[in-house]
Amino acid sequence: MPEAKSGPAPNSRPQKQSAITVFLTFLQLGLTSFGGPVAHLGYFREAFVERHRWIDERSYADLVALCQFLPGPASSQVGIGIGLSKAGLPGAFAAWLGFTLPSALALIIFGYGILEFQETIPTGVLHGLKVVAVAVVAQAVWGMARTLCPDTPRVTLAVIAAVAVISSPTPLMQVAVIAIGGIAGLIFLQSSSHNDNSSLGIETSRSVAILAIALFFALLVGLPLIAATIPSQGLSLFDSFYRSGSLVFGGGHVVLPLLQSEVVPSGWMSNDAFLAGYGAAQAVPGPLFTFSAYLGTVAGPNPNGWLGGLICLAAIFLPSFFLVVGALPYWDALRQLGPVQRALTGINAVVVGLLLAALYNPVWTSGILSPGDFALGICAFTLLVFWKIPSWLIVVLTAAGGWGLQLLA
Repeated sequence: MPEAKSGPAPNSRPQKQSAITVFLTFLQLGLTSFGGPVAHLGYFREAFVERHRWIDERSYADLVALCQFLPGPASSQVGIGIGLSKAGLPGAFAAWLGFTLPSALALIIFGYGILEFQETIPTGVLHGLKVVAVAVVAQAVWGMARTLCPDTPRVTLAVIAAVAVISSPTPLMQVAVIAIGGIAGLIFLQSSSHNDNSSLGIETSRSVAILAIALFFALLVGLPLIAATIPSQGLSLFDSFYRSGSLVFGGGHVVLPLLQSEVVPSGWMSNDAFLAGYGAAQAVPGPLFTFSAYLGTVAGPNPNGWLGGLICLAAIFLPSFFLVVGALPYWDALRQLGPVQRALTGINAVVVGLLLAALYNPVWTSGILSPGDFALGICAFTLLVFWKIPSWLIVVLTAAGGWGLQLLA
């Protein structure tokens, strides 16, 4: 029997779709894609390369490589890129909305539950959500290290990055180690990536791309200045979350320390509320960056609630739109340059180090406080990594386990 082809023929013109079709397709993924950003990329490949054949295998690999290089949530950026290639700018928005909406709504509702019922929810349940965060981040370190750090030089880069960020847990240090990782990759590392050209079918004009990049940098530089001049909590929220979406490489769990440094020291919420929401974010499908919707809901002072959630959600994803729309028209030429690929290799190794640092602080230091917590955490990790139990079920079981430990105590 002949082998089935994956994706359209290499030289065929990509078939366009309506924005509604793009939205409905991504909404299905937004309702069912559990497991974090690496799993999301697997869901996307099965849906768009094998099943719908919207994009060929090589083009998909190129798009993933670009989105790993850009700051922001890689899986969401891949979705935005696919939507852009199929239905232009409306398709990019439709893809993001469909993939993001289910988890954002769920986390806003959970945020209201924390605000209204925090005193009635057993403390053991809330602590169980912190423990499950340890297991999930450990799983991410485990999986990403095997892929992105397969040799001694990249392991060394990851360890150096982790030590640096643990020693100085600031957003500036994170940006600095990412830059150093890119330079180290450029000078010392080799890349095994291909140089074949494969069109993504992007029809966005160069002028629109330039405008998107200009807006990205204008807001990145201008928002802190405006927020310092105009006393507005809504503007401060937008500024903080826009910077978080602009400066984090690796997406997903790597944004955790950056967000924590923005919302907890400022007094907008307690560290316990932060980590409880992060644990709950593991129970919903879709992108982990929708954690921002929960943070905006529980933050104080006003605006919070659903309005604060929408402000933070829009702010953290907006840089991804600017970067994807700005970069894709140039990517076909840029990705063939060897120096770019070597720098990307170093950056990916540093991302593992950032995630390892996040596993220790604040996740481990807040979640593992007793031998019982450690036992619960390693059970959750085993079920996730080796038994392949869905992450939403692990959250439920670990929250129940936290309550059980409280009753035993």
